[in-house]
Amino acid sequence: MAALSGLASALESYRGRDRLIRTLGYSCQLVGGVLVEQGPARSEVGTRLLTLSSQLSHCRTVLRLFDDVAMFIYTKQYGLGAEGEDIFVRCVSVLGNLADQLYYPCEHIAWAADAKILRVDSARWWTLSTAFWGLSLLLGIARSLWMVLKLRQRLRNPTVAFTSRLPRSKRKAMEARVQLEVLTLLSNLADLANAVHWLPPGVLWAGRLPPWLVGLLGTISSLLSVYQAVWAGDRAEATAP
Repeated sequence: MAALSGLASALESYRGRDRLIRTLGYSCQLVGGVLVEQGPARSEVGTRLLTLSSQLSHCRTVLRLFDDVAMFIYTKQYGLGAEGEDIFVRCVSVLGNLADQLYYPCEHIAWAADAKILRVDSARWWTLSTAFWGLSLLLGIARSLWMVLKLRQRLRNPTVAFTSRLPRSKRKAMEARVQLEVLTLLSNLADLANAVHWLPPGVLWAGRLPPWLVGLLGTISSLLSVYQAVWAGDRAEATAP
């Protein structure tokens, strides 16, 4: 009952529904891709699962039509970052926000072109949106790597650990943040592999990944995202007064 209550609570939010749809979509692509490769006996079920995966992806694309304003508000609030924040983190975060902001209109135009609403070449706009997504992922990977290195350096620094006597609660918080950044790093790496796959042929491994591998990478990224959301929720409850 508690699990169902938690699921219902998650589905009440837009982000919660998006995580579920994303996880289901990539899981269907993973299973469908495996079944299709196993032979004609299971190819029909596999094809149906791949079709379902495609429709779930389309659903997420339509829902993202309304994300621009929220992204703009977040970008505006972040600005150039807090003055006390690491300069490298501020730079990659600002560039990442810009890439995310440009991603949405490009995807909207591509969707509108596919829907015959606009008379433009959708392939060009899909490529542009994927490129901005890939850029955002690269910047996120750079940020996470930098944060992990800096946090581990502080944890292993004898001066910090012993001379300043870092409080245990703060040390645990830093260790938890390292774990969170590692999960973000792994999630972004999995997504980046798929982003490159969807670029035009000739770019690294673009177009070479089989459907089941795309589904596997997406499922890994989605599950990591779900885990991070659950972890953050549990931590918020634990620290609530």
